[in-house]
Amino acid sequence: MTPYKTLLFDLDGTLTDPGEGITNSVAYALRCFGIKPPIREALYPFIGPPLADSFQNFYGFSNEDALKAVECYRVYYREQGIFENALYPGIGELLRDLRQSGYQIILATSKPEQFAIQILEHFGILPYFHHVAGALMDARTKKSEVIAHALAISGAEAASALMIGDREYDVLGAKEFSIPAVGVLYGYGSREELEAAGAASIAESVQALREYLL
Repeated sequence: MTPYKTLLFDLDGTLTDPGEGITNSVAYALRCFGIKPPIREALYPFIGPPLADSFQNFYGFSNEDALKAVECYRVYYREQGIFENALYPGIGELLRDLRQSGYQIILATSKPEQFAIQILEHFGILPYFHHVAGALMDARTKKSEVIAHALAISGAEAASALMIGDREYDVLGAKEFSIPAVGVLYGYGSREELEAAGAASIAESVQALREYLL
């Protein structure tokens, strides 16, 4: 067992593999703007960061067009993309055992909260979470804002919390509260990205994450 009392989990790339659904949704949004989507792997950088930021950073959209692209994205995502998703093997059992071991478990995701709850329900893992903290449709999209909300609704102390995620955004968002982070390599971030962001530890697999936490 670790000395931490509260575990903050990212969703995409940490609990579930959303690659197909997110990239299909991004491709749909690009087609709304007359842009031919690239191969799926080229859209993987959209997994993790706030969507509006990604449309601006990767395709040079204005803020106004980025917000329109997010709306197009959601047309596909809410009907189909949300379920083009898979739970990483071993995650359900890990969450069950962490809960039984006495951890407070909180979801902290930049995905809109209503989508996040649907996904947790779909995979039957919602009961393992004490709280769900996500983005609003048009606000609270930065990971630091989500973490602040997670701490507020749970009453958890930052000093006894640990963040688990697969991208630098998880590590950097947690760092704003002096919360250490474990970076997982089975998601969409690289070791170099996570170490550069300052991850306290790296877990190469779900089993390695289990061994670290339990």
